[in-house]
Amino acid sequence: MEVIRSLQNARVKSWCKLHDKKYRDKEHRFLIENEHLIMEAKDSGLLEALILLENESDHLNFEGPLFYVSEEVMKKLKMSQSLPKWMGVCRISKTDRPLGNKIILCDDVQDPGNLGTMIRSAYAFGFDSFIVSQASADLYNDKTVRSTQGALFHMNVCRGDIMDVVASLRSDGYKIYATALKNAKGLSEFKNEEKMVLIFGNEGRGVREELLAMADACIYIEMNRFESLNVAMAATICCYWFRS
Repeated sequence: MEVIRSLQNARVKSWCKLHDKKYRDKEHRFLIENEHLIMEAKDSGLLEALILLENESDHLNFEGPLFYVSEEVMKKLKMSQSLPKWMGVCRISKTDRPLGNKIILCDDVQDPGNLGTMIRSAYAFGFDSFIVSQASADLYNDKTVRSTQGALFHMNVCRGDIMDVVASLRSDGYKIYATALKNAKGLSEFKNEEKMVLIFGNEGRGVREELLAMADACIYIEMNRFESLNVAMAATICCYWFRS
């Protein structure tokens, strides 16, 4: 068994570059760690290579390329505080898949943890696609990926111009709903729609006015004490209400 021990190894240098968003975008690849995420990536067909700590015998039944590395190299590659036994190199899924009938749009959601949790909830409750604006957090940031708990590998996730996307979906007959606190109806007043879009906004300002103006209706979540919720929690509640 050959073990990569040098931090100057060409593969190690290339993997390390995947910590940088610009390089992830260029190479259409990203790193993951954690057995659960690796298994989800493997099952989706997006796991390209498995990096194992030397002397690790369990290779998770992965039949693709295996690379064994020293503890020093794994410390260089890791993204969390603890030392992983496995890391994976994943391919970013193509964005030309059909959008389906139920779609989430994120208008400049900034926190990677929020974004990842929203993807997880959207997948859990049967939504088909998840589209983020150009100014939203990186879909392949380690915190985003971990927060999805693997949902990222199983639904259509992409980035685009939200204004153009909404205009196109309106013309295709989708109902467009945006979350807002003013000029909105309570969530319980809405029924499920066959083709629908839910828009969630930035943690500070919410959904921008231009998008609110394009919506068929605005939604607020009725509650007893607070006026609003964290965007990830709000998205989870709405996804549950409109679940497939």
